[in-house]
Amino acid sequence: MQYQSDVQAFEALGEKYSKLKKEIAKVIVGQDEVVKMVLINIFSRGHGLLVGVPGLAKTLLINTISKALGLTYNRIQFTPDLMPSDILGTEILDENRKFKFVKGPIFANIILADEINRTPPKTQSALLEAMQEKAVTVSGVSYKLDEPFFVLATQNPIEQEGTYPLPEAQLDRFMFNIWLDYPSFNEEIDIVKSTTQDILTDINIILDKEEIRYFQTLIRKIPVPDNVYQYAVNLSTLTRPNTPKAHPWSNLYLTWGAGPRASQYLVIGAKCHAALNGKYSPDIEDVRFVAEAILRHRIVRNYKAEAEGVTEKIIVAELLK
Repeated sequence: MQYQSDVQAFEALGEKYSKLKKEIAKVIVGQDEVVKMVLINIFSRGHGLLVGVPGLAKTLLINTISKALGLTYNRIQFTPDLMPSDILGTEILDENRKFKFVKGPIFANIILADEINRTPPKTQSALLEAMQEKAVTVSGVSYKLDEPFFVLATQNPIEQEGTYPLPEAQLDRFMFNIWLDYPSFNEEIDIVKSTTQDILTDINIILDKEEIRYFQTLIRKIPVPDNVYQYAVNLSTLTRPNTPKAHPWSNLYLTWGAGPRASQYLVIGAKCHAALNGKYSPDIEDVRFVAEAILRHRIVRNYKAEAEGVTEKIIVAELLK
């Protein structure tokens, strides 16, 4: 894979993105924006949180994307009795009575952490080092994870009894909070037609690991105008209550706002969104496109907001006006 210039590479990225969308659409009906958000997440080297009620094909979506990207994939079902060693791996005595490390399911390119809020904090935190450092430590020995590496965690917004909500510090490590909604009436008819017949769909590999890493580096190189940097940082500062630049709604409805990581992800997400749409530099509209998914899980509502039914989505929409 050799491109003569960055311009040629950008064109190739646009073509690959179009092919990826078509390939994923063979299995996933609708959810175009969700697919786009997950792909932006991957090309930005981020991790994502998928939130939606059961039966919206979250697992199928991630499995399909991993196949189209030619990446290894593991699904970890988080349960109240799951231990950190069940994720990371453990040491066992081999036939020569020597300790041998047996890798856990975390050793894959794409990890689907299913219902991450169903497991205790001790096990949730086992993901933290892997997500941040792309490595795990077992018995004092560090093991590097194969890159590219992404954690895509799912949360069920209903049935909150017996769950362990992710702490804010851990939520902040996820680039996007991607909301999956019900399909439209016609989309659901297509879903039922395609899933109630004995039809097997083959997914072709559109990209490989080397190309994904190359495009990730290419996106980081994209120049950003100063006004876009200022807009992204200003958007984050608007969310911080009782600070000089706080938005009136932040003072009224929030107890905590987004940190600097939000500003970083707004810029990286805008770069990626611009690149996938054939633009060589992001503008304010690109920042606005990724803003809700980046800010939604980084702002903490107060009692007044909950009592009045003012959701994170409504607050972010007000900030973007």
